[in-house]
Amino acid sequence: MKRILNVLLLCFLVLSSLAQSKNQKNDDPLAGIDTLFNRILKDQVAAGFSVAVVKGDDIIYSKGFGYRDVENKKPVTPNTLFAIGSSSKAFTGSLLGLLRKEGKLTFEDKAVSLLPQLHFYSEEMDSQIILRDLMAHRTGLSRYDFSWLLFNTANRDSIIARVKYMKPSAAVREKWFYNNFMYLAQGMIVERLTGKTWEQNIKEKFFIPLEMNRSNTDIKAFKEDSDASLPYTVAKGSEIKKVDYYNINGMGPAGSINSSANDMANWLKVWVSGGVFKKKEILPTDYVREAASSQMVMSADLPAEHNDIFLANYGLGWMIGSYRGHYMVEHGGNINGFSANVAFLPSDQLGIVVLSNQNGSQVPAVVRNSIVDRLLNLKTIDWNGEAMKKIKANMQVNKGTKSTPILNTIPSHPLKDYVGSFDNPAYGTIKVWQEKNELYTLLSDEKVLLKHMHYDVFDPKSIDKNGVVDTVQSNLMFNFSGGVDGKIQGIGIFLDGSDKPVMFDFKPEAKILSLKELQKYTGEYALGQITVKVYLKGNTLMVHVPGQQEYETIATEADTFNLKALKGFSVKFDVAADKQVNAVSFIQPNGIFKAMKEE
Repeated sequence: MKRILNVLLLCFLVLSSLAQSKNQKNDDPLAGIDTLFNRILKDQVAAGFSVAVVKGDDIIYSKGFGYRDVENKKPVTPNTLFAIGSSSKAFTGSLLGLLRKEGKLTFEDKAVSLLPQLHFYSEEMDSQIILRDLMAHRTGLSRYDFSWLLFNTANRDSIIARVKYMKPSAAVREKWFYNNFMYLAQGMIVERLTGKTWEQNIKEKFFIPLEMNRSNTDIKAFKEDSDASLPYTVAKGSEIKKVDYYNINGMGPAGSINSSANDMANWLKVWVSGGVFKKKEILPTDYVREAASSQMVMSADLPAEHNDIFLANYGLGWMIGSYRGHYMVEHGGNINGFSANVAFLPSDQLGIVVLSNQNGSQVPAVVRNSIVDRLLNLKTIDWNGEAMKKIKANMQVNKGTKSTPILNTIPSHPLKDYVGSFDNPAYGTIKVWQEKNELYTLLSDEKVLLKHMHYDVFDPKSIDKNGVVDTVQSNLMFNFSGGVDGKIQGIGIFLDGSDKPVMFDFKPEAKILSLKELQKYTGEYALGQITVKVYLKGNTLMVHVPGQQEYETIATEADTFNLKALKGFSVKFDVAADKQVNAVSFIQPNGIFKAMKEE
């Protein structure tokens, strides 16, 4: 009997232990979520991602899924480095918050006063735009992203100089437009006022005090790290394809931080706590509250698929919305081969970071929402299923957006006539050259084949390291155009969602002529009843037509000079066999006019 009682007691204890274990498991809102994350990884055709969840001062969940290196099956860990892209903006804005506390600036200061290299499209914009406008994306300037994506340089002065040529899409503070150049400007303001680089400031003010020992702002350090993820994209709907890292150093303050989920968890602790990490102030509380509060309406975001998700405002480096009855502050990040999302819910003392090595991925938002639903005891939504539907819908839409080549057409000129430099001051310079029977250019420091499509339209094609040309049609068609003289004068490309093609004008390479060579062109030329004077001013050949300004010229082809101030206007001198100039032709859009040289 005693033995039976002992067995029954043992059974009772085991059952109690199992019941207790089951109850403890049920008490964990994230129990079993790994299964969902692995399904997301598979369904979204993602290489990998890492997650960290902060509750108050504690990291309550931290894990990696998939691979940081698919080919070599190297797994993602919570310490794996990813590029966080535009999630860097909150760091840059925070540097300005610290400078304001030090009394070195106010957010109401004129932007051009804080950064003399910065100028906008008009004097009116220069006088109106304040620092807060840069921080909240309310300058009226649209993205112009292809300007830095296709024509990047490490020279920040060179990049910021392009802003002067960016035509606004709306008045200042009239409409929200995301613009990375405005965060570059903020980083440059930090550099000017501190005497240190933006990179040094980020390390000293945030990485070191927050023990973000894995984080960096340098592409070389990123690539050489022993636990860094490789960048990937999805090709043909189901193929995980490795892409090249993108060096965003020139635009660094807008998005060049590389970090891990565990490091970013420490950054989130600062925002969840109101500016403190381990009882030490990292950010002023008033800045944290201001940055996480609405500064500009992004869009009229009413409830749509879900009636408890709405509102789209922008703070200072953060996006603000209402998520199922909870105040959410978040910012995504996308750069070649990487996607990220960093979010916190201040009223719930909750922070979530999701980093992935998949280009333009929905994974960060899907994972974030799945976590929030469980931690806040909300009715779960199949975010993964909804994302899959969007992917299929986008694939159908994209099928109908490709242009159909017009068969049996040829370029209007020999290929050599398309060779040269084409410039747009708001973007940069496109250099086209010929190799054998093909045209090539450089985009984002990558050699690209310009494949003839039809007439004077060429399709830029990527070339991999093995010389294999991409067969997928690009959305950046190069449309070459000519002038009245029959010569190629420009390239039109639809960029940044523009309604009209952005024009890159042919930029003739200036020829250097000696004073002796220039002297032979000088003199007076009879054009009907008027006399045109050609003379030297220093080392420059000048042309003056009565009643007009004097025109500076630039030597281009043999005996041909462009008028610097007038696009499409040039003069070509007639030179006889004895090398004496006897006439000059004025070539302009409305015709060609010849003037004889007077004795």
